[in-house]
Amino acid sequence: MHRLEKSYGPVAAVRGMMRKLGLDRTLQGRTQVERRVRDLIEAMIIQRIIAPGSKLAFHRALAPETATSSLAQSVDLEQVAEREVYTALDWLIEQQPRIEAALARKHLVDGTLVLYDVSSSYMEGRCCPLARYGHTRDHRADRPQIVYGLLCATDGTPVAIEVFEGDTADPQTIREQVDKLRRRFRLSHVAIVGDRGMVTSARIAEELKPAGLDWISCLRAPQIAALAEDQGPLQMCLFDERDLAEITSPDFPGERLIACRNPTLAAERARKREALLQATERKLERIAAAVARKSAKYDAAAIGLAVGAVIDKHKMKKHFALEIADGRFAFQRCENEIVAEARLDGIYVVRTSLPADKIGTEQAVAAYKSLALVERAFRTLKGVDMQVRPIH
Repeated sequence: MHRLEKSYGPVAAVRGMMRKLGLDRTLQGRTQVERRVRDLIEAMIIQRIIAPGSKLAFHRALAPETATSSLAQSVDLEQVAEREVYTALDWLIEQQPRIEAALARKHLVDGTLVLYDVSSSYMEGRCCPLARYGHTRDHRADRPQIVYGLLCATDGTPVAIEVFEGDTADPQTIREQVDKLRRRFRLSHVAIVGDRGMVTSARIAEELKPAGLDWISCLRAPQIAALAEDQGPLQMCLFDERDLAEITSPDFPGERLIACRNPTLAAERARKREALLQATERKLERIAAAVARKSAKYDAAAIGLAVGAVIDKHKMKKHFALEIADGRFAFQRCENEIVAEARLDGIYVVRTSLPADKIGTEQAVAAYKSLALVERAFRTLKGVDMQVRPIH
């Protein structure tokens, strides 16, 4: 029987890095049974990194007849039953609080910043009690999903993860993170860095302030527009000499607001808006031409349905004035609204409760931008690196 050639380098490299990071000590295992389970978990981590696949694929990777690497010999697991793999995962879930607490002690301290963001992955199958239809980030509205929130240290190191039902709104996940930071990790004072859809004014008032936690986030577009109204604190002259300016507003008491302008982002938003406007116009023109031909009688309801589909697709409703009647359809751009929106292109406003002696202006903006590290972690989990999407 022909024996498959086995690779040794990838397993040795990943295992060496796990030792360097102390992950083997974090997993632990006091009894002989627990040590075997720990070895199984370590083997699953290695296999997930070098060749992501299902648990059945992992079991085959350990079997002498189908192994293509030295994984089984490296962890001394050449005889493993399929049920042991799932038993090991049950053990890992039980150990999650202890493992996360160990990671928190290593990477988080009082007075530090904590990055937090959420993502989701769609499901294949019907047996997950958390699977729900919700806001999909995978563009798979036809599949149920789960939502998960990831806490990271300021350098992007993942510390803790929490799984939620698939229809859970982003802000609703904050409460569990506050409880985790205060009760499980015993951190009395940290600042949560989250995006504008997560750290909302409601969550600040109901969750963060009562817990004594600080925050760094960003204002939503309507809030920025309100600040930029006539005689408002956000005026374009603030950016005459630099692209950062601190402002205050009675609508955000006790907070520092840092207005930022990114010319590159402004140009990209202007380009994208014009492209969407033109795409919408082309489709609306086709509808108008069909109505004008009157080869068939179009009533207002039928025209409205066709126009609504176009407007909803490109999210341009606010930028067009529509006239719909039986047998008649006309449209035009709302130039004043377009100009008003373009005025704020490339401008965003960071909000934080941290005083200036705790974090400077540039440092606060850099902290908000560091959420890109959490997004990178999500890409690693979901993409070609670890392939946890879809979840079966």
